Amino acid sequence: MENGTASPSSRRIMAAWCPTLAIDRWRLGQDRPDPSAPLILIGETAHGPRITAVSPPARAAGARRGMLLADARALAPGLVVHPADPAGDHAFLETLALWVQRWGPWSALDAPDGLIVDVTGVAHLFGGEDALMVDARACFAARGLQVRLAIAPTAGAAWALAHHGPDRSALAEGGDPLDALRDLPVAALRLDDAVLLLLDRLGLKRIGDLAAIGRSALARRFRDRRAPAANPLVRLDQFAGRVPEPILPVIAAPVPTVLRRLIEPLRHRDLLDRVVADLALALARRLEAHGQGARRLDLTLWKVDGGVLRRALELAAPTRDAAHITRLFAHKLDDCDAGFGIEVVRLSAPWAEPLMLSQTDLEASAQQHGTSLAACIDRLTARLGAAAVAMPVPRASHLPERAQGWVTPDPTRAMQEELAFHARPLKLLDRAEPIAVIYEAPDGLPRLFRWRGAVHEIARAEGPERIAPEWWREKGGARLRDYYRIEDSSGRRYWIYRRGLPGDGRGGVPEWFLQGLCG
Repeated sequence: MENGTASPSSRRIMAAWCPTLAIDRWRLGQDRPDPSAPLILIGETAHGPRITAVSPPARAAGARRGMLLADARALAPGLVVHPADPAGDHAFLETLALWVQRWGPWSALDAPDGLIVDVTGVAHLFGGEDALMVDARACFAARGLQVRLAIAPTAGAAWALAHHGPDRSALAEGGDPLDALRDLPVAALRLDDAVLLLLDRLGLKRIGDLAAIGRSALARRFRDRRAPAANPLVRLDQFAGRVPEPILPVIAAPVPTVLRRLIEPLRHRDLLDRVVADLALALARRLEAHGQGARRLDLTLWKVDGGVLRRALELAAPTRDAAHITRLFAHKLDDCDAGFGIEVVRLSAPWAEPLMLSQTDLEASAQQHGTSLAACIDRLTARLGAAAVAMPVPRASHLPERAQGWVTPDPTRAMQEELAFHARPLKLLDRAEPIAVIYEAPDGLPRLFRWRGAVHEIARAEGPERIAPEWWREKGGARLRDYYRIEDSSGRRYWIYRRGLPGDGRGGVPEWFLQGLCG
């Protein structure tokens, strides 16, 4: 049920909708974004790249959300295209959900681009609901975000006003939302697309049209629909406040943090290392008390002249080993300029995972003898940077160039068995190179090939291993591949493939490529 004990008619709920959240977040991450650029964000789908977010200039050029990228470029060749980041957008929305609690005691997510805030009994602190929304709009604008706001007695009515009503509108207390908002489209009830299509075919286009139908008729027609988004009767009752609507508040998770305010500013490196070691030990005790281990660590140093230095670490596995943390930060502080001195030092763990008590002597011994994989990964990352250390993971594809990707190393995950799929060469070329091949027609073994200007006589050949095209990703003219493991007269081994078959109706003569080198 909705949070609190007040009746629905006395509650005041504010809905905040950021229609261009993904675009605004992308621009906030750029140094000097061009607001007039026709920017779109795309995501990969089974039928190719599809638009997930559109800026106003791109919308004016004809691009629409959900459109295939190829279709959009046919309308507007000058589109600026960047990949979407749904996970990052959701994390940003969670941060905003905590930030908007300045206007109410609790808030909730309305994914993917909205927020719900309970402002019951709060408006008088800002001079009324209109002044509250003016203040909220100004704060959103200061963060570079476009927003539409509305206040109503229920979350459903507030959402409807924010998405389909005038901006910064408020529904009067004690009024019936169904009567006040009867002219809004039925899409304001947050129904599924299939239900909206059905209602449109029935001629029910407004909330008032739907509310005028008897409850028994709606109950019979949608008796098998349990989800609120698939049942107009449930949505109408939630809209009017007749039944409670489940809302999950966002609660801030406490971040383990330790801080030291120094009596005298620090200017020497050895003293700073000692303070960091003390902070690491204090943070380890705090993490141990909560049964957690740090995966990310942030070290912040405030200087006397007002400057702030920040250093961050991401660890391969959860840890609360103070000595290990101190060693890693020692590499990060080599370029630290203390200036006139450092007066405040803070160490926090914004990302922590459960880590139960264990026999730490074994891990400590492994680190001492250089056999701890997690410690090795952490040290390499601290020295070389996060982008220089990665591990392969399998992808859902049979094509060799798509069969694996690279992610942040995880020492707890075994990879040898996952990647053991057929015999693959030790080295794959970044891009398969075309070669000229003499082979037995129509689809026999290769006998001779030319690569990079040199002719190689094939002494042995094994194959073919046939890989069909990925029809759900590629166009209808994609051709199958026949792979061969070959050895030339000098003993060098290669991995080649023929793309297509004679007379397959998907192109001309089959093409040959060299994709890998064997040991």
